[in-house]
Amino acid sequence: MAKISSIKLIFNIPYKLFLPLLVIAVIILSGIIGFMLIEGFNFFDALYMTIITITTVGYAEVHHLSKAGRVFNVLLIISSFATFAYAFAKLARFVIDGEMNKFFKTRKIMSAIKELKNHVIICGYGRNGKQAAKILGNHKVQFVVIENNDERIEQELFKKEGILYIKGNSTDDDVLLSAGIDKAKALITTLPEDADNVYIVLSARSLSDNIQIISRSSTSASGIKLRKAGADNVISPDKIGGTHMATLVSKPDIIEFIDYLSGEEGESIHLESVGYEILPPELKDKTLLEIMAWRKTGVNCIGIKNAEGKFIINPPEETLINSGMKVIVLGTRMQIEEMKGNVDHKK
Repeated sequence: MAKISSIKLIFNIPYKLFLPLLVIAVIILSGIIGFMLIEGFNFFDALYMTIITITTVGYAEVHHLSKAGRVFNVLLIISSFATFAYAFAKLARFVIDGEMNKFFKTRKIMSAIKELKNHVIICGYGRNGKQAAKILGNHKVQFVVIENNDERIEQELFKKEGILYIKGNSTDDDVLLSAGIDKAKALITTLPEDADNVYIVLSARSLSDNIQIISRSSTSASGIKLRKAGADNVISPDKIGGTHMATLVSKPDIIEFIDYLSGEEGESIHLESVGYEILPPELKDKTLLEIMAWRKTGVNCIGIKNAEGKFIINPPEETLINSGMKVIVLGTRMQIEEMKGNVDHKK
């Protein structure tokens, strides 16, 4: 079985398709070798005799068979009749059940994943994972989903065009590597069990030092463990949900505005951080006024993040933007893309 699995991996053929093909190949090869050795047929005649024998079409023999040849032919018919029919039925079922379509779609998805860079990996496609994928999709951020639930894959992921996914266990290093963790910019793990999330964070951090890791946590104790394991951010859905609902009462307009920015309705409005390192040389170590006025596109600065990681809201225009700092801007998606294009053009 191990040998068959290794051959299957070499040809990248699923086991359900590989085994029937192997059976058919063995039958045909046995017939060819038998007719060539016993009757002295050339390869083409031996192939022809084998095909008309195992398919029982009843055509005339290529050449008159000797007694030994007839005995071999009888044995070939008996041994191949049931096995060939079984293998052919398996192949037909593979096509009818849509397995062939799944096979080619999976290959297409894996090829697309190999081309990705600076994407996001989402571990788990439950409620939180699905919401994360929805928001990332709205903001045109490329992502890959890792899901191990067959029903969820069949009912949701497989039927959605444009979603890249891998069937597998997110705690497996090979699965994370297949998702391109060495080239990804962030990983979001949303599994319901905190122990699984801790294991994923440990694995992800061991595979990539620079990747941003965001993990779900059910308890504060698990949150501490997740941060020790290497998570950059730990999110508690229950805590955030309660805070969100309470804030809707105390500051409804503010929360509705934030929801508008991050939700579907606000997909044309965008927040972006522009780091010092991507600024063109002529704007580095300049004031915020000079940066925002350069090739002005209509975006507005709503804050900066200094080198120590502290946020400053509505900073003065004379603030110098130095190494390690980031400018937080607000504008339409088109305005921000134009601004980033200006920066990239002069980078």
